[in-house]
Amino acid sequence: MANNNSQDYYNRKLATKYTSFTVKENAMLLDFIMKSMDGISRTKAKEILAHKMVYVDHQIVTQYNHQLSVGQLVQISKKSNIHEFYHKLIRIVYEDAFLIVVEKQNGILTSSPIGQKQETVKSVLSKYVGRQKKGMTVHTVHRLDRETSGLLIFAKRIDVQQILVDNWQTIVTDRKYIAVVEGDVKKDNGVISSWLADNRMFVTYSSPIDNGGKYSVTRYSVKKRANGLSLVELKLETGRKNQIRVHMQDLKHSIVGDYKYGSTIDPLGRIALHAYKIRFYHPITNELLNIELPIPQSFKLLLHKSKELASKD
Repeated sequence: MANNNSQDYYNRKLATKYTSFTVKENAMLLDFIMKSMDGISRTKAKEILAHKMVYVDHQIVTQYNHQLSVGQLVQISKKSNIHEFYHKLIRIVYEDAFLIVVEKQNGILTSSPIGQKQETVKSVLSKYVGRQKKGMTVHTVHRLDRETSGLLIFAKRIDVQQILVDNWQTIVTDRKYIAVVEGDVKKDNGVISSWLADNRMFVTYSSPIDNGGKYSVTRYSVKKRANGLSLVELKLETGRKNQIRVHMQDLKHSIVGDYKYGSTIDPLGRIALHAYKIRFYHPITNELLNIELPIPQSFKLLLHKSKELASKD
């Protein structure tokens, strides 16, 4: 996947931007910074944190009392992050010279068809990287539906995008979603497989036999059952359009809020589907990156309060 020249380039680029340290003993982040940077003052260390200059295992950390563990990588930027990023529907969870991984909220498209002008995750990130380097843009690697939230990977270079797209099945070793579905799913674990194709109305439909569509496999594991709903973890063996949504309908347990595929309730005002875990090899360094988001609090509350919420519909 990555060649030696790319690896050398990446290491040189890191060295010019960051001072890197490996944690040798458990410590609070503020104390670690003060000790590692020749005894700088507590005020200066807090200023570095406030300016989003500290990365722990490649993720920005601003909490001074963040607890470090042995073996973690701490990188301190050599300059303040002057291109600060903020968007109400998008949060950057990982960034380097080649990639950006974001958490997308529901209500925004990953990217838009050619010729259509609307705000998307891609357009917002392209403006962000364009401020860092004139002419730079981001490249879509995979997508989430507008009403699905969770993790998305974008490439900063076209060759990096090509590596990821061409080698997706080997680069990505784990990709999981969490969903709240209607009803009590009987089996704790299971596999759903079918052929998926779109009809003339662009609705994806499922067939147990080859209908000319794409063969699709989804694995599921029930995490909790309460008040007629189930919290389900889902793993894609294949990545087809609307795959999880259609397969949960096949199982007779549609995702809450997904009227298009059989849901009868919408207590959250959105589809209760969230891409919350991804583990993949960096396309340039081959480092194994494991990024995980918490389960949305609204999903947890839905199971606790589902009777009340359903009665308000």
